[in-house]
Amino acid sequence: MNIVCASAGLVWHESPKKGILNVRDGGFEAIMLDLSVCCSAQELENLGKERKASGVILNQKKEEAVRISEHPEQLCSFQQRLFEECKKESIRIPAARAPYLNRNTKRKDLGELLTRLAKESIRASGQAGCKYLVVRPLFSGIERGSEWEANRTFYLGLADLAKQNDVMILLENQCLDVNGSLNRGICAEPDEAVSWVDRLNAESGEERFGFCMDVGVCNLCGQNMREFAVSLGSRIKAVILRDCDGVRENAMLPFTCVDKGQFRTDWQNLIRGLREICFDGLIIMDFHSMTTALSQFLRPGLIRFAREIAEFFRWQIGMKNVLKKYDTRVLFGAGNMCRNYMKCYGEEFPPLFTCDNNSGRWGEIFEGLQIRPPEALKDLAPDCAIFICNIYYREIEKQLREMGLTNPIEYFNDEYMPSFYFNRLEYWEKEV
Repeated sequence: MNIVCASAGLVWHESPKKGILNVRDGGFEAIMLDLSVCCSAQELENLGKERKASGVILNQKKEEAVRISEHPEQLCSFQQRLFEECKKESIRIPAARAPYLNRNTKRKDLGELLTRLAKESIRASGQAGCKYLVVRPLFSGIERGSEWEANRTFYLGLADLAKQNDVMILLENQCLDVNGSLNRGICAEPDEAVSWVDRLNAESGEERFGFCMDVGVCNLCGQNMREFAVSLGSRIKAVILRDCDGVRENAMLPFTCVDKGQFRTDWQNLIRGLREICFDGLIIMDFHSMTTALSQFLRPGLIRFAREIAEFFRWQIGMKNVLKKYDTRVLFGAGNMCRNYMKCYGEEFPPLFTCDNNSGRWGEIFEGLQIRPPEALKDLAPDCAIFICNIYYREIEKQLREMGLTNPIEYFNDEYMPSFYFNRLEYWEKEV
C-alpha cells in the first residue's frame, strides 16, 4: 500500500514550494494532484459571466489572469512549477484528479469542456509520471436513465489518450444533490460501479479503467462500506480517506468527526472490507477542510498527525497481507488477542504454538495451541515470523531482540477483526 497526501488545501500551483516542503517534512513521499485547484468548480459554474474582484468589475485595461476554463490547453503549463518542486524534493505524484462540477451545479452546457479538461488532465498526468487519474462521471444535463450511454461515450473517448500516456482512469462514487440533500448518485451503488468498470474495460480491450472509493461519499450515502469494498474488489485502485458528519460534505481527518464519543463514519467496516479484499493500492489522505481553516503555523503538526493515521490504516488494512507473507509463524501472547487470531485466522494461517511470559501457563493448551516459554522461540527457523498478540508491542519486541532473536517480528491487533469473542477472559494478563 502506498500512502498519498491530497494536495488540495496544502499546495498551490502558482507557489508550490512551501506546501511541498510541509508535505515532505510531515513524512509524506507522494501527493495526489488536484487539478481543480487551477480550474475550480466555482470557476466552471461562473464561466461566461463578467469577471469581478471584490464586487467591482475589473478594469479592462489591466491584464487579466488566464482562466483554464477558457484555455484548457494551458492546464499542463500551469503545473510546471509544481512538477519541478516535487522532483526537487523527491515527492512522487501517483494520482491526480481532473476538474469537476459542483454537485448542485446549474450548468448543463459544459459536457464538451469537461471532456477537454479530462484530456488535458491525462496529458498532465502523463507528464508527471502519474499512474492514476480520477475522472468523475458526467451527470449535469443528462436525462435520468441515460447516464450510462452518455458516460460510456465520455470515458471511451479518453481511453486512447490515457493509453498513450500510460494512465489508468478511475471512476468515483458520487453523491447527487437533491434540493440541498445529498443522495446516492452515479456509481454510488456497488453493482452499478462494477458494471461500469467491467464494461468499459471490455470495450476498450484492456484494463484501462479502475475505481476510486471515496469514503466520505459512502458515509454521506449511508452505505455499508464493507459490502461496497468487497463488491468492487480488485477494481479499487485507490481509497480516499476523509471524514464527515454524514450530512454535510467535508474533508476531515479520519476519526475526527465524533458525536458523544461515537464515530460518524463506520471505519470498522471500511477496514474489514479492505482487509478482506487484500487491498494494496493507494491510501489518499484528504483533509483539506481542516487545513484551509487552520493557521499555517499549525499545519505542519496536522500533516504529521495525518501521516500517523495513514500508517495506522496501512497496518490494519494490510494485516492479512502480512500474514500471507510467511510460511510459518508463532504467536506471542495467550489472551484475548490470541483467541481472536485463532477465531479469524487460525485455520487459514495456523501458528506452530504460542508463547507467554506467565510461567504458570506454560504447557497449557489454549485455543488448540500449546503455550510455551519465550526461550522456545530460540529453536525457530530464521524465517519463521513471530506475531505479537499483546498490547505491549514495543516492550515485547525489545524483550525478544534482547534475547538475540533475529526472526521477523510483526504486530497483530484484533481491533478491526471480522468477528470477535465478546466474552473476555476473566484472568488478568500479566504485564511485561
